[in-house]
Amino acid sequence: MKILAIGDIVGVRAIEHLKQNLWGIRRKLGIDFVVANGENATEIHGLSASDAQKILDSGVDLITMGNHTWSKRDLYNFLDDNSDKIIRPANYPGNAPGCSYTTVDVGGYRLLCMNVQGVAFMDPLADPFEAVEYILAREEGEYDLSLLDFHAEATSEKYAMARVFDGKISMIFGTHTHVATADCQILPGGTAYVTDLGMTGPVNGILGTDSERVLRKMRMHMPSQFIVADGEIKSDAVIFETDGEKMTKISRIRF
Repeated sequence: MKILAIGDIVGVRAIEHLKQNLWGIRRKLGIDFVVANGENATEIHGLSASDAQKILDSGVDLITMGNHTWSKRDLYNFLDDNSDKIIRPANYPGNAPGCSYTTVDVGGYRLLCMNVQGVAFMDPLADPFEAVEYILAREEGEYDLSLLDFHAEATSEKYAMARVFDGKISMIFGTHTHVATADCQILPGGTAYVTDLGMTGPVNGILGTDSERVLRKMRMHMPSQFIVADGEIKSDAVIFETDGEKMTKISRIRF
């Protein structure tokens, strides 16, 4: 079985890039399931319901979210109505819209998909480690494989998550920083891990954002409305491979 995890989608042109390329990638590489982080897809500022549907139509099976989950109010009902296709971080309050995990059938295996958000250099949410522990305990015996999108700023926090749940979660990948890391590995306990998937977006900006707008903010300390950069779009992603019982391989692709 092959599972493709796609880095943070930045802007509507990135959605179009997936629409044009993803189904071909799925067929060529024999991908069984696709998960992508979509919290920046509506021109950096969150995700609208219409753009969420476009991502799903492009060939993504599950959208994960992050700290911009609540930027577009029309997504709230979409989260509630499509809990098997889009999940938000589990360590937001329990009465927030949407669900934080779902279990899907992939090739006859039950795949538990989870999403949590880091707290280092980010919003002071509930403990992400405890949030994951709660889900695993609640769903014990109800899944065969599992994956976690840890949407976090600090690489140390991401790696700590991997170490804590090595052997307890099949696949752990980081999102949020938009920079693809070169540490794809299978940990001693059997968990396939990468610190950050990277980004689906313009390669010539700053993390997908127009460079001049970012530099104005950083160098002049003046208000600057961020917009998506122009130029070529690329998608950073990771392929996880499993024989159904254990993880056998993790590898990077860019398309």
